[in-house]
Amino acid sequence: MSSLSTKLAALEAQGKSIQIGLIGAGKFGSMFVSQCHGTAGMRLAAIADLDPKRASAALTRTGFPESKCDNTLSLSIEEGIKQGKTAITTDSAAMIATPGIDVVLEVTGNPAAGVRHALLCCEHKKHIVMVNVEADVLAGPYLARKAAEAGIIYSMAYGDQPALISELVDWARTAGFTVVCAGKGTKHLPQFHYSTPATVWDYYGFTKEQLATGDFNKQMFNSFLDGTKSALEMAAVANACDLDPPTDGLKFPPCDTHDLPSVLRPRKDGGQLEKKGMVEVVSCLELDGRDVYNDIRWGVYVVIEAPGEYQRECFAQYGLKTDSSGRYAVQYKPFHLIGLELGVSVANIMCRGEPTGQTKTWKADVVATAKRDLKAGEKLDGEGGFMVYGKLFPAQRSLEIEGLPIGLAHGLVLKQDVKKDHCLSWQDVEFSEDHQAVAVRRRMEDLYRQESGLGKQVSGN
Repeated sequence: MSSLSTKLAALEAQGKSIQIGLIGAGKFGSMFVSQCHGTAGMRLAAIADLDPKRASAALTRTGFPESKCDNTLSLSIEEGIKQGKTAITTDSAAMIATPGIDVVLEVTGNPAAGVRHALLCCEHKKHIVMVNVEADVLAGPYLARKAAEAGIIYSMAYGDQPALISELVDWARTAGFTVVCAGKGTKHLPQFHYSTPATVWDYYGFTKEQLATGDFNKQMFNSFLDGTKSALEMAAVANACDLDPPTDGLKFPPCDTHDLPSVLRPRKDGGQLEKKGMVEVVSCLELDGRDVYNDIRWGVYVVIEAPGEYQRECFAQYGLKTDSSGRYAVQYKPFHLIGLELGVSVANIMCRGEPTGQTKTWKADVVATAKRDLKAGEKLDGEGGFMVYGKLFPAQRSLEIEGLPIGLAHGLVLKQDVKKDHCLSWQDVEFSEDHQAVAVRRRMEDLYRQESGLGKQVSGN
């Protein structure tokens, strides 16, 4: 079987390099920009960003060859494809519609934008890599269905943790193992749920020198710290791998790599899981704030179970890290390189016709939860802000409480007070189904109710 790099080199030799459109020139997008020009068989045809100066700065900062780009905004995308140069545009819709673009990378992090771009890709028959996990959790089951109907591939982003976790789960199942738990590491303490953009750098650990590069968005990084991003990523994994979320949010147990099989096994066997087949995130901090030795903060893992005594003996013979019984074992990857690895998704789609992970079902959702007492009349400031964090729930539970998805908790006005740590519902906010993302999400909820027999529908107001 030919490797992806061999297939890409063949495309380059044939003059058929993959033409890529990137939406969003932030940190993740910039990391892809830094790698793509050195990859055979790939061409960054265009960058769409609301701020063209940011897109231009991303090209310069990452060392993108000046001979391969145009920073004047005068070069059309079509002409850029002909000349082999990267064009910059502020019009993402026009970029998606441009003939010759093969794959679109949605890297905005804006849920509403992600929904709009995914539906445009369906309309114009362009494959999409949904780096935007916020959009994927908000409406991914619906978007994946629409993409399949349109005959395009809707894919997770390789290099980001959900796709890497999905890869480990696929490995385990292909090899015949039961998946006991899958997830990732992070930096978390219970009080971090209440972190705001004003406190994020005190907790996060970046140096002043790192922050001075201007490559870091306070609210986005706060969403990692307050647990929202972990909830979103685990919801994405649950929906892609048909795994179950905890019934009342992630627990973030402190855990090192050696203890993963012991901590992430069912409670009846001495672990902390409700049952087998779940997602969970482990913390690199003990509850008293001390660092966990040999942590997996930047990595991903899958815990598997030996089907029988013979396999348990093999675990021991080949040095797998197991629990004390030898029955539960772990495979893990200690690091992920996010945008630097994103090209693997592009290659997989175009050379093999496969996604690198994809939403398949609706098992998990992330509900906006109050960081403080909220008052009627206040306007929600979204993921990573001052007002709410995202809490992971089973999708059915989210529907039962009419949970407000974290992806829509931006710009909506509260109709009534909400106490700290209480989940917000649709009934707590003013909303309109004239808003595309709201309409798509409500449509997905109705479809789920119809298909699961829950029956209840809630109209907009």
